Amino acid sequence: MPSLGVAKSRWPVVAWIRLRLPERPPPLSLIPGVAPPPDPPLDVLEPNPVPTDPRKRVYAYEEDRGSWVLRLVWDADDPELLEAEYRAPIYGARLPAKEVPEFWASVKRLTGPIGPLAVDSADPRPPPAPP
Repeated sequence: MPSLGVAKSRWPVVAWIRLRLPERPPPLSLIPGVAPPPDPPLDVLEPNPVPTDPRKRVYAYEEDRGSWVLRLVWDADDPELLEAEYRAPIYGARLPAKEVPEFWASVKRLTGPIGPLAVDSADPRPPPAPP
């Protein structure tokens, strides 16, 4: 999964989640012409320019969680997806299984205002639901 925009953290992406956002109604245009681009799905997302393509509209949010950073990224060119990254100083290894539930819980807390979101893809997959 390519990381869009410029992250404040230089740590590598150790885990990620790609969430499918609910379908939104088409934008209302009061004048003829091209419809305006969609707004980001969360208020915490701020513009995060892509230096190699200034026309791209990417929004991001980073939250320092102590030993790791949670980063949400939304690209206006792909408005139905929201990506979450777990960035940590872990090189050449996967995210330890015991830390996966905390990552997923942090993402759910931040995306709560949107409602429950379908997981499009992830690495690692979410922990199984309790019986």
